Amino acid sequence: MFSWLGKQGGGRERGGGTDVVQTVTGGLRDLSLRKLLPLEEHYRFHEFHSPALEEADFENKPMVLLVGQYSTGKTTFIRYLLEQDFPGMRIGPEPTTDSFIAVMYGETEGNVPGNALVVDPKKPFRKLGRFGNAFLNRFMCSQLPNEVLKSISIIDSPGILSGEKQRISRGYDFCQVLQWFAERVDRIILLFDAHKLDISDEFSEAIKSFRGQDDKIRVVLNKADQVDTQQLMRVYGALMWSLGKVIDTPEVLRVYIGSFWAHPLRNTDNRRLFEAEAQDLFKDIQSLPQKAAVRKLNDLIKRARLAKVHAYIISYLKKEMPSVFGKENKKKELINKLPEIYIQLQREHHISAGDFPEVKKMQEQLENCDFTKFHSLKPKLIETVDNMLANKIASLMNLIRQEESNMPTEMVHGGAFDGTMAGPFGHGYGEGAKEGADEEEWVVAKDKPAYDEIFYTLSPINGKISGISAKKEMVTSKLPNSVLGKIWKLADCDGDGMLDDEEFALAKHLIKIKLDGYELPGTLPSHLVPPSHRKPFQTAE
Repeated sequence: MFSWLGKQGGGRERGGGTDVVQTVTGGLRDLSLRKLLPLEEHYRFHEFHSPALEEADFENKPMVLLVGQYSTGKTTFIRYLLEQDFPGMRIGPEPTTDSFIAVMYGETEGNVPGNALVVDPKKPFRKLGRFGNAFLNRFMCSQLPNEVLKSISIIDSPGILSGEKQRISRGYDFCQVLQWFAERVDRIILLFDAHKLDISDEFSEAIKSFRGQDDKIRVVLNKADQVDTQQLMRVYGALMWSLGKVIDTPEVLRVYIGSFWAHPLRNTDNRRLFEAEAQDLFKDIQSLPQKAAVRKLNDLIKRARLAKVHAYIISYLKKEMPSVFGKENKKKELINKLPEIYIQLQREHHISAGDFPEVKKMQEQLENCDFTKFHSLKPKLIETVDNMLANKIASLMNLIRQEESNMPTEMVHGGAFDGTMAGPFGHGYGEGAKEGADEEEWVVAKDKPAYDEIFYTLSPINGKISGISAKKEMVTSKLPNSVLGKIWKLADCDGDGMLDDEEFALAKHLIKIKLDGYELPGTLPSHLVPPSHRKPFQTAE
């Protein structure tokens, strides 16, 4: 756990005094409660944007939210990661998951219903009670002893259907619930089926509810083994086109392609691609515990900036209201002029347009408010938050980085994550520079006769060729000089500036590795060292 060193009573006394050690989590909580909460409460931030943060919001494990249309494999994806069933799990081609299920660690298997879950102070779900019984009856926590869940929690969401009927029949604001989760989770994974790329109206609205959380979003194109390579290329292009119409960002979202379930691949043409994509996705999820403190800090900064902007908006509306007559007409006028007010506040307070809430949503919320009950601007509250952002947050960020460098890397373990880490089925095992690592014979030997033919055409002297002669052959690979220079350093085992037949064969082997799309090793692995150079080479090391 990170530590945040604080001082009480004017600092540490040298004569037997003690340091006050707080976790970074505690530091974030204190900043939220002491610096930010007064501003939020004074300008009714919680009624417009997000409920107040609680202790559990800072203490909980990293969370991953899965969102997608029905039968895209969300529940199966969780089953694939955990490598075991969880209570309440239902899988089928029809819409099966009709609830939000928080899959979390517990010593014993069992379910906790939504109404009981939102009164548990140890769980970060208490503020979900505001969505009412219609939602709470469709919300539960599935607990089980699983190694993966010791590091992360996973939120499974109901499958999204098309049509207005589905949105109405839920009985609660589905997009508002998704937005609540999006503000608190560490990763949002959108799942798509390679056979069903259409984005329904509700799915489109759901994605739009993630506005401001773009850095958390990842996309998974699931069931990709059910199409061939040519079809997959078209499917990928169609998906990127569809996403571009819904997600309004200049950056291209990262899309992971694969088949995330423990069944044989139906089409093995792209097996290597699927393995590489799965490895990249696993690395992204595995890194969440290590980045959790930074993510919470980042979310607190975004919240503080929004709270400041909200205070400026509310105080401006209060200032413009008449004291006696024409209040209702003035209210309507101010609501209609809200876009112009945004621009005025941006100029007056030097605020980025991206920090302001969505105009249309803000106008709808203001319709039901009594502007006369709003508060005027209190500069001291703004100054407190500015000081928090300028000093407290910056020093805390520096401390997090310092602590991260002194701590072992915290990763997600267990389940499917362990299956890709070691052994012959680990990603990249026996490929590229790792080929031949577990073989007694030198892996280059099988191609050495062909390399020898080239070697002897380069007129070796005393069994060696010069750097100039080697360069003439090596540049035919068309690799850049920076890469060929690295290959030369790796192949010239004795460092004499010349290559014998084995060193030349090694250079050609390394060129082949690079041309096949693999990375070169930083140092020459022991299994690639030419047999005649092994003893002196290893002694030199």
